[in-house]
Amino acid sequence: MRRLFLALLGAVLLGSALSAVPTAASAAPLTKVLVFSKTAGFRHDSIPTGIAAIQQLGAANGFTVTATEDANQFTTANLAQYQAVIWLSTTGDVLNATQQTAFQSYIAGGGGYVGVHAAADTEYDWSWYGGLVGAYFASHPANQTAVVKVEDRSNVSTSHLPQTWSRLDEWYNYRTNPRSVARVLASLDESTYSGGSMGGDHPITWCQNYGGGRSWYTGMGHTQETFADSNFRQMLLGGIQIAAGFRAADCRPETGYTPLFDGTQASLDQWRQAGPGGFTLANGTLTSFGGMGLLWYPVTPFADYSLKLDWMMPGDDNGGVFIGFPDPNGDPWQPVDTGHEIQIDATDADPTRTTGSVYSFRAPDTALRDAALNPPGSWNAYEIRVTGQRVEIWLNGVKINDYTSTRAIQNGHIGVQNDGAGLDINYRNIRVKGETTQPPATDLARGKTVTASSVEAGSAHVAANAVDGNTATRWGSAYADPQWITVDLGASYNVNRVRLNWEAAYGRAYRVEVSPDNTTWTTVSTQTASDGGVDDLTVNGTGRYVRIYGTQRALTQYGYSLWDLNVYGTPASGGPALLSRSRPVTVSSVEPGSAHAAANAVDGNTATRWGSAYADPQWITVDLGQTRTISRVRLQWEAAYGRQYRVETSPNNSTWTTVSTQTASDGGVDDLTVNGTGRYVRVYGTQRATAWGYSLWEFDVYGS
Repeated sequence: MRRLFLALLGAVLLGSALSAVPTAASAAPLTKVLVFSKTAGFRHDSIPTGIAAIQQLGAANGFTVTATEDANQFTTANLAQYQAVIWLSTTGDVLNATQQTAFQSYIAGGGGYVGVHAAADTEYDWSWYGGLVGAYFASHPANQTAVVKVEDRSNVSTSHLPQTWSRLDEWYNYRTNPRSVARVLASLDESTYSGGSMGGDHPITWCQNYGGGRSWYTGMGHTQETFADSNFRQMLLGGIQIAAGFRAADCRPETGYTPLFDGTQASLDQWRQAGPGGFTLANGTLTSFGGMGLLWYPVTPFADYSLKLDWMMPGDDNGGVFIGFPDPNGDPWQPVDTGHEIQIDATDADPTRTTGSVYSFRAPDTALRDAALNPPGSWNAYEIRVTGQRVEIWLNGVKINDYTSTRAIQNGHIGVQNDGAGLDINYRNIRVKGETTQPPATDLARGKTVTASSVEAGSAHVAANAVDGNTATRWGSAYADPQWITVDLGASYNVNRVRLNWEAAYGRAYRVEVSPDNTTWTTVSTQTASDGGVDDLTVNGTGRYVRIYGTQRALTQYGYSLWDLNVYGTPASGGPALLSRSRPVTVSSVEPGSAHAAANAVDGNTATRWGSAYADPQWITVDLGQTRTISRVRLQWEAAYGRQYRVETSPNNSTWTTVSTQTASDGGVDDLTVNGTGRYVRVYGTQRATAWGYSLWEFDVYGS
């Protein structure tokens, strides 16, 4: 953030004293690479084409390329001259023990490895090399076109790619999944081709920090045509630059993050703009205009979390990430005063207001920041970890700041800034791992008795690990279907939320069930296409026992594996229950030509919504089936929210009593405490906040 008076002061007093924008020159030099293409098994006819392509990349980007198939080049003295060694479709046993030792020492000294395609079909008896490449080759189907999902769009090797990339190649299956040890940059959509055998989670390009050096690998590169593909060549160049240490990249493994903005309009619709300006959406990227404003996530605040996102400034621009603030009520300056901004601004003369700073409170380690920072026009990645009042900041995988705040930031919202006209910034792939604080609840499963169908043979991954509150311990099952884990809550509860934090070996299909006696089970949620990470499920059921019953593993070579099983609810003997879930609803209108039907507001799915016609007034009514005592109404608005509305109850859907009147709602989540009785509950909107209609993701009514 730059306030106007600071900009004016800087222009008058600082002039040319402003520091230069850090460039790639602050990174390690890239002057020379070695291409190694020795084969002791199948030989790819694309190798000469690949060598020529790398030589062309070197000529265009200032580094020389030495190509060899002579393993005698692998000596400590010879390897020391290269910033990276590219194993180009090598196969079989290509190095002897002495050469292996030399290469291992080269990596330990900070050297770089690039593996292309059959590099994974190499040195099966050298386990250190298997760790370096990330995974060994297992099999492949015939050459065919498949869709590549680009998972990391901040990495210099993949930031130029679209979110999905359709191309022809020979698609390798691997003996193990590298996701737990490497950062997956791109994966295959196995539904788009035949012969994939990795259970739906199929990495194809990844990077990692390994043994003192850096490793980057792609399974692409079988055909000669691949090396003429401009997207592939740019990806390969980025991989070489990363391995050489010339460009920064976050290559730490990543699992368990929940997307808040995934590049789609549907995810953006859950955010809200405070203040002037805003963002446009194209190619999965948010681009700022005007300001000073803030795009913030109103659905829930967060506590004890890791927030990750990608950002890019075209030039000397400005932006920032805000954390730990309450609902700003439309005022973008409130987060400035109550939360913290993690700044993005390379040239402010005040080090506490430059990239990586906690704005005006704590400067980053500038040496580490400058070495890790990619230059303007390139993508960078932040991780911002909030633990209580402690804020830790990573830039492209390098920790550059650590600050303990005196502000009450431990529970709060997050947002991204559009600082002003001409101060352009882009954001992508905003995701979080941690605890939401909505609805407030105690984890009923913590420390309770658990049983499981099995435990992974020879492991310490016992069932109790899933309820110990430690995200570094887990339950792991045997490698078969079905499997289950059951927690005894000790008493009967109205269960309204179950949160599963999966390890990489997650359940693709499973049921959540409740039981009064650990014998008779009622299904409260059925998942048929989970993608792992954190599954945070809204449910509605009553029981003493909660069971996760897995019917299909995502990774068939492993079992089911849970870091944490969390259960939330209220005592069955008292407390409000969710009454509106899947009950009949009627509305004044539905947005013409849309699928935004009334029932979407009570289906428990926060990705579906009711939308009305574009006029006032409008209403939505839920029939609870019998007269109830109503104590709480929770409305989760889409961006088109109601500024003014009434909450009403009725015994007969005709005579209405107002239990809450809102005259200045700012959208997001309105969680209202009310006092009334009735079979019918109605939200009656009298003034829309936007030019659109009224739009509700969820309409929840609680009572007894």
